[in-house]
Amino acid sequence: MNGDRNVSRASMSGPRDLNGRAVTPGRWERLRNRLPGGARGHDPLDVAEADLVVVAESDDEAAASSSVLDASDWRPDDEVVLRHVLRLPGDRVADAVATAALDGYGRVDQARPDERASDTVTLGLARVQLLDAMHLAQERSRMASLGSRHGGVVLRWQVLQRPVAG
Repeated sequence: MNGDRNVSRASMSGPRDLNGRAVTPGRWERLRNRLPGGARGHDPLDVAEADLVVVAESDDEAAASSSVLDASDWRPDDEVVLRHVLRLPGDRVADAVATAALDGYGRVDQARPDERASDTVTLGLARVQLLDAMHLAQERSRMASLGSRHGGVVLRWQVLQRPVAG
């Protein structure tokens, strides 16, 4: 993956909080992880994982985040990849991606074949975080503002998680 088009794996590893910031394990957790059988049973979530499934999504800007999450298969105790899909003028994409990177978002390719020749670009911005309805609403607002400031629109948002082992 090149750094300008996609999110690097290293930049998104490790547990995240509700604001997408990396959480540093405390002394007790670091000690427990050193003991046999004490390490966590899963790898950190990554936006580039191929097996992630969409557990909640909406393209309706008027839909309440809480209603969409309540009607979904979202697991509130597990980390998610929160992905926003925007359509922006091609000449504003780099600025928008740089601005989103300040909040821990990285670009994930969402280009559609029919748009490659047009002057607009469809792109995804994603990050790993814990999620609740309030923070989802906050991030949706942030992305709507980002899109508007760069002459574009938000097409949809998606919450992705690992499939339930079963």
